[in-house]
Parts: sequence; structure tokens; C-alpha cells
Amino acid sequence: MKIVIDAMGGDHAPEATVQGAVLAAKEWNDTEIVLVGDEAKINPLLGADRPSGITVIHASEVIGSNDEPVKAVRRKKDASMVVAGRMLREGQADAMISAGNTGALMTTGLLVVGRMEGIERPALAPMIPTIDDRGMLALDLGANMDAKPEHLAQYALMGSLYRQKVHGIDKPRVGLLNVGTEEGKGNELTKHTFPLLKELPIHFVGNVESREVLMGGCDVLVCDGFAGNIMLKTLEGTAAGIFSLLKEQFSSSLKSKLAAAMLMPELRALKGKLDYKEHGGAPLLGLSRLVVKSHGSADANAIKNAVRQARLAISNQLVESISKEISGRVE
Repeated sequence: MKIVIDAMGGDHAPEATVQGAVLAAKEWNDTEIVLVGDEAKINPLLGADRPSGITVIHASEVIGSNDEPVKAVRRKKDASMVVAGRMLREGQADAMISAGNTGALMTTGLLVVGRMEGIERPALAPMIPTIDDRGMLALDLGANMDAKPEHLAQYALMGSLYRQKVHGIDKPRVGLLNVGTEEGKGNELTKHTFPLLKELPIHFVGNVESREVLMGGCDVLVCDGFAGNIMLKTLEGTAAGIFSLLKEQFSSSLKSKLAAAMLMPELRALKGKLDYKEHGGAPLLGLSRLVVKSHGSADANAIKNAVRQARLAISNQLVESISKEISGRVE
């Protein structure tokens, strides 16, 4: 399989993307990785002992975090993200990974790669870590700020298929993010979405409150991008705040420092459980080809895990399965 990486996307690019690609190439020698970006910056990072599975394609432009997505994608034809998207559309790669501007990546997906037939709006679907280590796929968490009930129904179907194909869950539990568990709760969007989800060929478990997310209330959580992104940022901020407080408390005295030394393995395990880097990235479900969005502050390990995630999706024919299911319903 062949995976193309936007080497210039992300807060720590190109160092993190190149290092992550090297780790992935050493781990999976059956995968060809193409780094797209400034050759003058990428090649020195690869060095003389670059793995045989890595090639570099030059791109002279970069889409930054502050660029307006649509204008940037249309005007910067030789941007690393756009070139990678073009390679994917033309069948020169099986998947694309980028840690760059989320809005620009979604625009690249829509304007360059193309939507899947029957899908109105693709969704950003990251994994949220849960206490039981099962994880929760949540969509949409920021690709579209507004949504219709029909969009959420498509998210539910795509998310259920993703967890089946990539994570091997036989009957993923699908929940609808809401302010209460009763069927009549919520705003107009959730009230009209609920009956649509009941009719789908999925294991719908009803409404799920945000306090149940970390406890693993379901396997797939469906919501609009506005509410979902707020929930995601709240969870990330809360986790960061808790670990900051723990660090402050454990360094306050000699006694607490000794206690911290004894608990360090458990604390590291807890931090790893809540670390987004371990999940690699979020697929943009609903595009005609596989696109994975890695976190903007992704390090080398996160990029490597994004490659692992893409490999699983390709091996299990995720895009083809979603396309077949959606086209069947459209017909």
C-alpha cells in the first residue's frame, strides 16, 4: 500500500512528520510512504540512511494555520497539502495524512479529492480515549459547524462501519450527544435526528450525555461539529488541567515528591491512556478516498500511529464499504 504525507503540515513540521514517516517505514516494510513538501528541508532530515520505503515529492508552497482555507487551496496549487490531495485523487496513493490546517484539509478533501457519492457533508471523526480503553469514535468534531438531521444519520452509519472495519467491533453501540437521555430531550436538531437513527441498520442506544463520554457510554458518538468541537476542546483542556494540578501537588514538598516517584509508572500509564497522540489521527469520513487528519501538534509517534490507522482502514476496505452502504441506501 502507498500512503502520502503532507510533510509541511503541523506545528512541528517537517521534523515531526519526517521522523514519524521514518518510524512507520521501519515498522511496516510493506508500505511505501511519500513525503510531499520542500525537498531542501526534508532530505537533510532523512539523512543518508533513509529507509528504502520513503520517497520525496517536491512542493514549493505551504498552507499555514492562519490561511483562509478555500482561498489557500484554490490559489496555492503547489502547496504540499494540495499536491498530496491531487496524488490521492489520481490514484497515486491509497491514503493521505496531514497534520495541517483542518479547514484547508477539509477543503482539499471536497475540492481536490472529492466527496463520496451520496454523502452531503464529510465528517471529522477522532477517537476519544475512555476509561475502559475501548475508546469512542466521535463525529462530527469540527468539519462542519452546522448540520441537518440527515447529515447526522450519515455520520452514524459511517461511524458504525468505521468501528466495525478498523477496530473489529461486531455491533458498535451508536449514541446521539444530547443534554439528557430521554427521547424527547434536546434541540430541534437532536429531536429530528433521533427517529432517523432508530431506522438505520445500526445498534442505536439512544441519547448520551457528555458526562458519559469518558466512561465509554457508546462506541460511536454522533453530534454536529459545533457541539462536538466544544466537547472535544473541553475534554482536552480538563485533562491538561488535571495533570498540571497533579504536577504542582506532587512537587510541593519532599514528602509529595517521594510519593510521586512511587506512583510514576501509574501516572504515566494514566497520561498515556488520555493522550491523543496514541490514536494517530481522525479520518475525514465521507470522502471518495481515505484522508486522515493528524493533530496539529502531532509528534513523530502521532504521525506513525496515523500511518498505522491508515493501513488498517486500507486493509479492511473502509472507503469501499462505506460507499457501498451509502449508495445502496440512496438507490
